[in-house]
Amino acid sequence: MAEVAHKIQLQHLAWRAGFGETLPVITDWDSRSRKGLVNKVLIGHTRKPMASVDVMDADDFPDAKKRKDMTPEERKKVQQMNTQGIKDLNVAWVNSMIRTEHPLREKMSLFWHGHFACRTENVLYNQQLLSVIRDNALGDFGELLSAVSKSPAMLQFLNNQQNRKQHPNENFAREVMELFTLGRGNYSEKDVKEGARAFTGWGFDENNNFVFREKQHDDGIKTFLGKQGNFNGDDVLKILLEQKQTARFITAKVYQYFVSEIPDQGRIQALADKFYNSGYKIKSLMQEIFMADWFYDSSIVGNRIKSPIELLVGIRRTIPMTFEKEETMLLFQRVLGQLLFYPPNVAGWPGGRSWIDSSSLMFRLRVPQVILYSQAFNVMPKELTPEMGEGNNYKMTLQINDFLKNQFSKKVKATIDWNPYIQGFNDVPRENLANEIAGILLQQTNQINRPMLEKYADSSSRENYIKTVTIDVMSTPEYQLC
Repeated sequence: MAEVAHKIQLQHLAWRAGFGETLPVITDWDSRSRKGLVNKVLIGHTRKPMASVDVMDADDFPDAKKRKDMTPEERKKVQQMNTQGIKDLNVAWVNSMIRTEHPLREKMSLFWHGHFACRTENVLYNQQLLSVIRDNALGDFGELLSAVSKSPAMLQFLNNQQNRKQHPNENFAREVMELFTLGRGNYSEKDVKEGARAFTGWGFDENNNFVFREKQHDDGIKTFLGKQGNFNGDDVLKILLEQKQTARFITAKVYQYFVSEIPDQGRIQALADKFYNSGYKIKSLMQEIFMADWFYDSSIVGNRIKSPIELLVGIRRTIPMTFEKEETMLLFQRVLGQLLFYPPNVAGWPGGRSWIDSSSLMFRLRVPQVILYSQAFNVMPKELTPEMGEGNNYKMTLQINDFLKNQFSKKVKATIDWNPYIQGFNDVPRENLANEIAGILLQQTNQINRPMLEKYADSSSRENYIKTVTIDVMSTPEYQLC
């Protein structure tokens, strides 16, 4: 194994455990031990409570009884409130990722947002599920699994609201095993049917609170994963957590997301064993990964394609900015292929090389210029497909599509605050600026053509030189990797 230079290791940790860091932060980290730094990353900068990203209150909506008697015009208004609310929630969460003092919590939340993929028309359900994920992102996986499984968003999305003893619905039980815990091929169709019986009666009330409807529950004896008993939904989740395959499945997904697309079965098994023995403590799993020597191996550093959210948040954490219309972020997300709260299917975003195709790569390389030079947005986003999941509002998806189309060809108006970024290079001599800029923005600097950077840089002032070199470095293929 070949470990990379210490500063590159620090940037590697900053990107994998967050969205990158600036030169002053990396310089500060340089004096810390790995253990001290990893503990800092795990705990966050401060211990103050996490900021909420709530954008809507339940009192803003008519209650369920009134909704049944609403006129078409009133229904349309509620639908528009939900559509706008989800856009606002998207913007609020992105801003939280940009401003957070605990990047790993938001990065883990982004991971779980894809793992527990869900698409719902109701902004309150989305908001509640996101809150559950962010609250438990670095906690106990069992508690996270239980809280997500009892959320109105997931119960509605996977049809468990209709799961009754006379007519069991298998969607929820199947996805809990296939996507959330065991993985495909590690359970039988009999387990799906018996699991569905156990989850009968799980639902939510008019106030969006989880309820167990005892009269709708099948209280007969069930055989699930080799165990027999009068199981309910909580029992099934407990049995799933008892399976070492659950720890292995989750660990493999974490490894693929935070370490490498290429699985190392030995490392994954060793991590999974420790994860299982810890009682599914997520923070402990991440500590094992970030402390491992192999995590800093040259074959792993700079080998991941940034997700669209990582790319956008990384740029905005590096260089502070505000948009005239923050909703513009949704357009960037959609063109790049990751619109928050709209996963492509129940399995979430596949990630890796799927982020890149010929059109998205060309736009990725232009993103820094479009934002930092306030250029026109001239790439038409692909339409969202409204078919995913029963109960999703077709008209609402059309509204989102219309919104995205209406942004086409408009200039991206951003106010850029270059000062904090430029001040970070105050101690760097003029002749070393290009190297330092490339060094802090990239994980792989050996392929950067420095004479070409000099050729296209604006050398009229130190400030303009830093700005133009930065934009050019961010526009390289190497900046797409972390």
